[in-house]
Amino acid sequence: MEVVEELVELMKDLIRIPSVHSKPREIIRCTEFIQTYLEHHQIKYQRLDHQQTPSILIIPKKRKVPILLMSHFDVVEGDDKLFQPFEKEGSLYGRGSLDDKYAVALSLVLLKNYLARHRTLGMDQDDLPFGILLTGDEEAGGANGANHVLSSIQTEFCIALDGGSVNEIVTKEKGILQMKLVNKGKSSHGARPWLGDNAIEQLMEDHSRIKTFFKNTEPNNWHRTLNLSKINAGSSYNKVPDHAEAILDIRYTESDDIDGLIDDMREAIAGELVLIRKEPLFIATPSPYLKLLIESNPEVKTAAEHGSSDARYLSKYGMNGIVWGADGDLSHHSDREHVEIKSVLNLYRKLERFVSESREIMRD
Repeated sequence: MEVVEELVELMKDLIRIPSVHSKPREIIRCTEFIQTYLEHHQIKYQRLDHQQTPSILIIPKKRKVPILLMSHFDVVEGDDKLFQPFEKEGSLYGRGSLDDKYAVALSLVLLKNYLARHRTLGMDQDDLPFGILLTGDEEAGGANGANHVLSSIQTEFCIALDGGSVNEIVTKEKGILQMKLVNKGKSSHGARPWLGDNAIEQLMEDHSRIKTFFKNTEPNNWHRTLNLSKINAGSSYNKVPDHAEAILDIRYTESDDIDGLIDDMREAIAGELVLIRKEPLFIATPSPYLKLLIESNPEVKTAAEHGSSDARYLSKYGMNGIVWGADGDLSHHSDREHVEIKSVLNLYRKLERFVSESREIMRD
């Protein structure tokens, strides 16, 4: 079977499994599908479960792998029809086709074929110059997948196959700050609002104050951003609400003093600002691996990404790497999610060549 056909068939099989977090059994089923694939091709692996989150790790026994390919097999929610993959005009459509099951399929096929060539030369799995990490909770934050596994292994260069495009390597991603804005008022009958203190109005006023810390709103520029993503308030149309809360999704850059920003926002508002989650930025540093990758692919450019991925855990554990991926018209999480099949094969070839050429760096 041609590589492209093998990739497409494996991608389709993976997409058909609705591995969403509302269906944890399907995430396990997807894990078991991958295990069956590895066992069929006599590939040794470790299944690592942490807090009921499965991950699959394949690296040499020495535990330090020069190159690690990282991707995830969990996906966001979607209608049942999105889990029925189909091809159209050179693209494969379906939930997870671009985020991130094409990368799981690519990693598995690349590993299988590379190992087969090694075996013909009398070598085995422990002689591989790269390994793969497949996780089951990236869409839920990655705390029990990438975060947990990366804390116990070492790699010289990790490629998170979860962003960018074939000709665009991501070397920088924004950090994440999630906060809850809480306002408390006084309830009264809706016909006599002067007897109460409306918590929703307080929240709106505090939100306006917080927005003053995000004055730069030019689209697609590298600056911190604020998104009011969720509001919970009120229980009855004829009652002045005495409680209101909202979730703030903040993305920040390396230019921000994020702890100072939190202090300043808290000082400016009347309500309470509760920290829910603070995740680090991802910033790649110069390395011989990145230099080789760029020199071998002069058409490839580097870029910054406003979103975030499990690559942030590389920064947390002092590891270097990049974010790279196939093309799909930025259709992640949408009902038209798709991946361009030609780009998957193109990325496969680039990675195949990169892994082979990187042996010179490893000898150094």
